[in-house]
Amino acid sequence: MDELVARALNAAQLHGARYADVRVVETTRQAVLVRNGAVQAVSWSEDVGFGVRVVADGAWGFASSHRLEREEAERVARLAVEIARASALAKREDVDLGEPVVQRGSYRTPVETDPFGVSLETKLALLLRADEEMRRVRGVTTTEGELVFIRQRKTFASTEGSWITQEIVESGCGIEATAVRDGEVQRRSYPNSVGRHQQTRGWEFVVEQDLVGNAPRVAEEAVALLSADPCPDEVTTLILGGSQVALQVHESCGHAIELDRVFGAEAGFAGTSFLTPDKLGNFRYGSELVNITADATLPGGLGTFGWDDEGVPAQRVDIVREGLFVGYLTDRETARRLLCLLGPSPYVTGRSNGTARASGWNRIPMVRMTNVNLLPGSWKLEDLIADTDRGVFMDTNRSWSIDDRRLNFQFGCEIAWEIRGGRRTRMLRNPIYTGITPEFWRSCDAVCDADHWVLWGTPNCGKGEPLQVGHTGHGAAPARFRNVRVFGKV
Repeated sequence: MDELVARALNAAQLHGARYADVRVVETTRQAVLVRNGAVQAVSWSEDVGFGVRVVADGAWGFASSHRLEREEAERVARLAVEIARASALAKREDVDLGEPVVQRGSYRTPVETDPFGVSLETKLALLLRADEEMRRVRGVTTTEGELVFIRQRKTFASTEGSWITQEIVESGCGIEATAVRDGEVQRRSYPNSVGRHQQTRGWEFVVEQDLVGNAPRVAEEAVALLSADPCPDEVTTLILGGSQVALQVHESCGHAIELDRVFGAEAGFAGTSFLTPDKLGNFRYGSELVNITADATLPGGLGTFGWDDEGVPAQRVDIVREGLFVGYLTDRETARRLLCLLGPSPYVTGRSNGTARASGWNRIPMVRMTNVNLLPGSWKLEDLIADTDRGVFMDTNRSWSIDDRRLNFQFGCEIAWEIRGGRRTRMLRNPIYTGITPEFWRSCDAVCDADHWVLWGTPNCGKGEPLQVGHTGHGAAPARFRNVRVFGKV
């Protein structure tokens, strides 16, 4: 492997690249799915290859291959240089990466129990027990449980002198119950919706989720929702559960602060951002209680690693500080571009904050969320509800929609409860809330404390053409928002 990497870098330089890097990525994935008391699918996949990225004639070139051979490494490097020179014919400006980044070392996800060392029988038994507990509840129509485990080994090297190896391990799990009656369909998910909750940890993460213990409640709530009243249409106080706050952060903050998106890189696919450079350091994004960071150093996060895919060390940066917008997610190139645009300031250094990641060996790194977190406040959830005279508590995402600038949004949740006189009262079905991003975050007047804070995993974030599915983390606790429009789907 070392010789392959060295040959690729050498070939790139010999053919005229002023910069080159090589990423070798080996990914192993296991998935287990159980539905209605039967094993639905067991899959195991292995994928390996390498990509060479170069700068030649002031432009980027990239090529990749699944053949880990010395001659192939040289061919791919030459091809990357040829592509860069062709791209240079239409360039607007030269690629500027700033000061060299020289890093050497290794990183490995801390794991107590290797999930790939746990037998398939043990994994199936866990899912089948949880499935059985859900099916005991009368009125449940469909039950489902899933386990996913990923191991990714990466080697990164560059002509600047970096040489890095990493091993990232992820474990994910989830259960879901669906109830159907008279054309009404309701579902409840645990620990999170859209399949599963996931972290960079081992089998111990799955054990901690206690799928079997939570299975009866999940099924009972799915059935109860069939008879629940629809969420009323009103402007009221809204309390969101932690997993829903995490998605709110992801959609209305995380994507909006990707600096390549701000500069128009996704304008033709998923849009741009309302957080334009003129707002950096002076825009009131939220209330003084809103503090958001991007932190790739947090244990367990899906955005946690030792170095990003440009060899930049993992780090923590402020994004929103006491409501003020103060930072973007950057890679080496966009960080330099922002410096040229705005000049140096407390918010602009010209150095990448380590958020360039690719989904695999045949994709180029791009700005991706690491762990974008709403920092905890001081409230206990029971005290927050008791302090709310009238409102709605919503939990667990069911649907989402947001415009291409990340301003106007509408989110639906799986379940809600009415709050009256400081108490959760009747259950509500099909709850939806809507708002405008800065107005919504400015209305935040309470965030729960660290005891309620969870580092949620989002393993299905789409970005780029060709599409890359990224894995991101979002630390969040329940939070309260005033004067929010809520309503129910009939």
